[in-house]
Amino acid sequence: MKIFKNVILLLSIIIISTGAKAQILDADVPRDNFYDKIWITEKKPVELPYVREVEVMFAKTIWQVIDMREKINQPLYYPTTPIQDRRSLVQVIVDGIREGAIQAYDDDEFTQPLTIEAVMDRLEDEDEYTDEDGVTHVTTIPFQSEDVTQFRMKEVWFVDSKRSVLDVRILGLSPIRYIEIAGELSAEELFWVYYPHIRNVLVNAEVFNRHNDAQRVSYDDIFLRRMFNAFIYKETNVHDRTIREYYANGLDQLLEADRIRSEIRNYEIDLWEY
Repeated sequence: MKIFKNVILLLSIIIISTGAKAQILDADVPRDNFYDKIWITEKKPVELPYVREVEVMFAKTIWQVIDMREKINQPLYYPTTPIQDRRSLVQVIVDGIREGAIQAYDDDEFTQPLTIEAVMDRLEDEDEYTDEDGVTHVTTIPFQSEDVTQFRMKEVWFVDSKRSVLDVRILGLSPIRYIEIAGELSAEELFWVYYPHIRNVLVNAEVFNRHNDAQRVSYDDIFLRRMFNAFIYKETNVHDRTIREYYANGLDQLLEADRIRSEIRNYEIDLWEY
């Protein structure tokens, strides 16, 4: 009886080990983890509070620049080359445009839509050179995500009387690439995207968390939680001018940007002061 039990135990071990070994061999692609990460890929955008026109007591439209060379903004810039679980912000947007999930526009009022072909032509660059025989050759340089070092952002700050809060809504994003013109670097707006329409794409794109790999967030979370730094370069004005157009000095431009920001915040404070 004891021998019979030992035989049964041995056969069970062989069957289990064979099944485990077969399970490992049948895996299609090895995963770079010990569990399946599905939280980001299955996320849906957080629904924002509905706001009626009559509830908006104050509103100010501003344009800001997100410089991804700043340390706090680097999760938006890296990786410059896509890896298995992460892509840069501009790469996520460009991939969405290429797949037809994101509509690009030529202006920050979102009235001039661009075709996919037009966007791809803007992203690619051309390099001309003349060989020894005097023949000019044109080489197409594919888009490199590391060339985009800034984003311009259009947003509206407003006071909601129903919730008694100062809130903000992002309207659009525009990747900026610097090109050399007449020996000077000039900012080039590649295109604009309407932020409310791209949230479905950004919410499923994972962003690096320098503190905890198990608690990563999405690009949509980054913007909703304001986990970035930016500076104002324009506000709505009668002349439709940027700050640089009426302040040439860099320090004066920063002081003017701080004044605009303080004016918005002080409105909410003064509103509830007795």
